[in-house]
Amino acid sequence: MQAKAVASMASIVALAAGLAAAAQRAGKSKATPLTSRFGRSAKVWKLSARNSARFAVSRVRGIGSAEERRAQLDEQFAIRTAEDVAQELGEMKGVLMKAGQLVSFIFEGLPEEAQNALAALQADAEPMAPSLAAGVVEGDLGKPPERIFLDWTDMPVAAASIGQVHRATTPDGRDVAVKVQYPGVHDAIESDLDAAEVMYAMFSSMMLKGLDAKGLVDELRSRMREELDYRLEAANVAEFEQRFAGHPWARVPELVPEFCTERLLTTEWVDGMSFDEFRRGASADTKQRAAEVVWRFAQNAIHRYGIFNGDPHPGNYKFHHDGSVTFLDYGLVKRWSPGEWETLNPAMNAIIVDRDPELLVRRMESSGFLRDGHGLDPQLVYDYVSSPYVPYLTDEFTFTRDWMRDTLSTIFDVQGPHGPVIEQLNMPPSFVILDRVIWGVSAILGKLEAHGPWRAMLLEYTADGPPATDLGAAEADWQSRRADA
Repeated sequence: MQAKAVASMASIVALAAGLAAAAQRAGKSKATPLTSRFGRSAKVWKLSARNSARFAVSRVRGIGSAEERRAQLDEQFAIRTAEDVAQELGEMKGVLMKAGQLVSFIFEGLPEEAQNALAALQADAEPMAPSLAAGVVEGDLGKPPERIFLDWTDMPVAAASIGQVHRATTPDGRDVAVKVQYPGVHDAIESDLDAAEVMYAMFSSMMLKGLDAKGLVDELRSRMREELDYRLEAANVAEFEQRFAGHPWARVPELVPEFCTERLLTTEWVDGMSFDEFRRGASADTKQRAAEVVWRFAQNAIHRYGIFNGDPHPGNYKFHHDGSVTFLDYGLVKRWSPGEWETLNPAMNAIIVDRDPELLVRRMESSGFLRDGHGLDPQLVYDYVSSPYVPYLTDEFTFTRDWMRDTLSTIFDVQGPHGPVIEQLNMPPSFVILDRVIWGVSAILGKLEAHGPWRAMLLEYTADGPPATDLGAAEADWQSRRADA
């Protein structure tokens, strides 16, 4: 079933700080509405004064304008013109880059040097020049960014497959992250997808004869086209924000809709650690907690809400010292359409719940994973397709990088004992994005060496089982309070 996993002011401030300290001395551990508003106002005044002074100097001297500054910065960027963008997009961004992101953290069999090189795709891709990003902002909001925001960082803080992120401050003093879409990315993605269809058809004719190349690529194209419209992503952010409001350990950034357009997405700024920073500095217990958070966030969305984030690579997360996680990216989101999950779920239950090879084969035939008349041995099919689900076939399991490496080796060993199964397996379009989540989350858990009663945890979501861990109990309590509200 997994064979074709498809494959970023001083005195005022001092006074505000003094007020906050006084409030704490009075026994208030949190900022009062007064101090919060005062601190926000101090920030606005400071930034407004700085912005006004900068433009006043520019008018007097005739130099130092935002455009001139950006022109100087542009020389530091590989992507400086529309032509550069088109070339870079065709070579790196879009679908091909997403494939590289997936490979960078899933394929544990790659040499460490290769993994490190590909890891840059998670948040540090080649950015576009400041003038191009500013042009997108002006085109969509009617003014250059320094006229829209109190503060705007020309240098992006992250660059990924479809857009790059700039830090800014809104007129009312909120720190925000503004994702700016690369101009021309739409054409690049369409080109990549056309090439992907040819590639899948080639593989299908050579060895993966059961693969529905057109259906698979059509599903990818639909999801990627949705990802290109940041208005849809804004709606996704708002929905996840509502669904996980007040959650004990999963965080969703607050949407700032007044600065969102088809090519701009603005959310609150979130401080936190990158995945590599977290892996280097967090304690074993905190890593365990964060791993379970990542896993449970996906299960909750898939099983309870029928809408889930289909891009689970570490560059889309911010990790915190208490083990909680902020989930940042909601561009590639899959929603179950009527009947989709009901078609897929029986086959997965045959693996995890029933553990019945013959039942599995019948259900795989019904759901489109196998065609009638395949002639495959049910036990051989079960041994192959159950390999990614081993963590759920035992009471306790530890994800490791070695397990990921060995499991992927089995999945892609077309010359091995499971070759006949690989040759005839199909991936129904409905399963494409879920498959990506299964592998992505498992890879993250492997790098964190996450241990736990995963089978009992899964039953919380699939069979209303009792909480198997402290995090499960905290989530159950949160759900109960929401139901009573």
